[in-house]
Amino acid sequence: MTAPEEPAAPLVVLVSTRAVLTVEDNLVLTPATITVSPSTGKITNIIPAVLPKTSFPASTVYINHGNKLLLPGLVDAHVHLNEPGRTEWEGFWTGTRAAASGGVTTVVDMPLNAIPPTTTVAGFKEKLAASQGQCWVDVGFYGGVIPGNADELLPLVEAGVRGFKGFLIESGVDEFPAVSSFDVALAMKTLNGTPTTLMFHAEMIPPIADSVGDAVQQSEPPAAPTGELTSYNTFLESRPPSFETYAVDEILSLAHLAPNLHLHIVHLSATQAIPLLRAARKSGINITAETCFHYLGFASEDIEDGDTRHKCCPPIRE
Repeated sequence: MTAPEEPAAPLVVLVSTRAVLTVEDNLVLTPATITVSPSTGKITNIIPAVLPKTSFPASTVYINHGNKLLLPGLVDAHVHLNEPGRTEWEGFWTGTRAAASGGVTTVVDMPLNAIPPTTTVAGFKEKLAASQGQCWVDVGFYGGVIPGNADELLPLVEAGVRGFKGFLIESGVDEFPAVSSFDVALAMKTLNGTPTTLMFHAEMIPPIADSVGDAVQQSEPPAAPTGELTSYNTFLESRPPSFETYAVDEILSLAHLAPNLHLHIVHLSATQAIPLLRAARKSGINITAETCFHYLGFASEDIEDGDTRHKCCPPIRE
């Protein structure tokens, strides 16, 4: 077996006796030789056998991994690199280095927690400047939807953000306030027809019965906690599944405004929302949802009181 024709520029060749490849939609473990373009960094060929170094030009960068497992890098499309502004929480250097150490070779940064957030082109440029020389892996960026920034959305698409995220409940940082149904509708109409995704933190406090006006402004305030403040159940009761199902319902009720826009629910934890999403997809609405490992691997009844490691929103449920 001989190597295929390659450009004259030096190649990068990776070989291993144990590589994970996709063959007819199945993952298989096989010896492999993988060639990488020196100009684009993209894989140009995969040969299901180990070819010797002599099969390639003398200038080739040939790396033999022996029997070490060689597999595609993972993509984490939901990370928070809070730089500039809150680098002590996590920054480009620490976050992307941690990703690389775990086999994650691409991350996409969420728009909030940095100061400024990625809600304007100017803020995006500050984020890009802060990232220079600090990234150990490939990094993409999302833009944010907040009240009053609809005019920034299309310029952010043109600037290169990979999608947008908005909160239907307060995010916890002042720079990234929650959006109302009016804001969501405006964002949908603005982004309809663009090659992007509109994502939501889908928790929403149900409105006061028979209220008029903006649903966020006319919502019942969260009830004061009645249980022990260190009890996980007290926290769980403060973010019931109805917050998620109401938010999903609200998003679906507006989806007709942007029939060509991909909608997405981030970190869903309420199973009660699944039938709503399934029915919506069956009806033709372009919506997807994700969950997280901690929702699948933990249960509320196993969380000890006072263990704030497990405090997240939406919460880990039963």
